[in-house]
Amino acid sequence: MKYRDQTVVIKYGGNAMIDEKVKESILKDILLLKTVGIKVVLVHGGGPAIGELLEKYEQKSQFVQGLRVTDKKTAQLALTALAGKVNKSLVQDIIRLGGNAIGVSGIDGKLIEAKPISEDLGYVGKITAIHPEIIERINQTDAVPVIASAAIGLDGEIYNVNADTAASRIAGALCAEQFILLSDVRGLYGNFPDEGSFIDEINLTNLEKLVKEKKITDGMIPKIEAIKYAMQEGLGQAVLLDGRVPHALLLELFTDRGQGTLINH
Repeated sequence: MKYRDQTVVIKYGGNAMIDEKVKESILKDILLLKTVGIKVVLVHGGGPAIGELLEKYEQKSQFVQGLRVTDKKTAQLALTALAGKVNKSLVQDIIRLGGNAIGVSGIDGKLIEAKPISEDLGYVGKITAIHPEIIERINQTDAVPVIASAAIGLDGEIYNVNADTAASRIAGALCAEQFILLSDVRGLYGNFPDEGSFIDEINLTNLEKLVKEKKITDGMIPKIEAIKYAMQEGLGQAVLLDGRVPHALLLELFTDRGQGTLINH
């Protein structure tokens, strides 16, 4: 079977984290992939949980060039939401559905190392290294690794990092066969939102051309940059996929047409 004994990294985010029916459908698909021998790695961000916790503690957010300024208290609260509430909730859901999961954050085993981007942003980090050994050990068991995208610095401090970047870097470090980025859109468009311009497959060269021609929406640029880096590191292919579509993961991996936009070398 295609992908058997191969690694597939899934970045889980967007509306799929909020809608309980969509979440359950995705987790059931992940358990099926695990059952047929695929090494599934689930990486997630904080969704709305971080913002809710900051609001509860009356911690106001400031932004510099679109990035949240993160002081020490904000970093600790973000970690609580990310590695505590969201991560353990996903592990609990997978076990409730009859599977097994082990939840860790990027801090554990120094999985995700980072350094500060700038003094102005505080504890916002740029990823400097991935140490995937802890994931590889979990993959030898019956459990799905569920990774919260927090990072640790060589200074021992916790850093807030972009979840898409973290997931793609993990995919590259594991030399994953496939990296699937779940979001709230179908994939890439040559002229968004014109459905007739939907792109079902594209290589890196043509993707670069679309970026230079400014045909890719701003929200997609960080995702594209993350995918490009991971493919240079050893990732096989990447897919941008609408996580709201029922069984989108299964349709993408096990049908000829797939569902989203396939990005290859």
